[in-house]
Amino acid sequence: MVTYSLTVPAGHIAIDDPGSHDVRELLTRHLEFANLHSPPEDVHALDVDALRAPTITFFSYRVDGVLLAVGALQQLSADHAELKSMHTGAGARGSGIGRAMLDHLIRLARERGCRRVSLETGSMDAFAPARALYAGAGFVSCEPFGDYRSSRNSTFMTLSLHQEG
Repeated sequence: MVTYSLTVPAGHIAIDDPGSHDVRELLTRHLEFANLHSPPEDVHALDVDALRAPTITFFSYRVDGVLLAVGALQQLSADHAELKSMHTGAGARGSGIGRAMLDHLIRLARERGCRRVSLETGSMDAFAPARALYAGAGFVSCEPFGDYRSSRNSTFMTLSLHQEG
């Protein structure tokens, strides 16, 4: 796995309610971005109600109470989880907050005994920063998983979590 250091604003990652006002606003921007850059049949971003599913744990990243990023982990099976709704507010991009959220979700998956974490993101240029973030954390391309189907608009990636001990 590639490691590097970033200067990340001192913040707090915690389980949050996807329906809270500021989270709902950030998720609206996330869905707008997905719909702007992907055809409707390939928008897999979840809305607030879907993010409240019992298989999903939703997190926010806040600095002094200000919401800067969100991310979620969906348990697909006992040993496989999926990253969902990773989004960093425009003003906080490039600060390392997205990587901090990603590391948090990977750590949670590992603690839950998952052997791998997978994700779907867009294949268009607008999603290049997201793909670079995931690749930098060790994710590699994979075949569609779960209920996904192959699409030229989607990139599927996975990270093997080697259990220590």
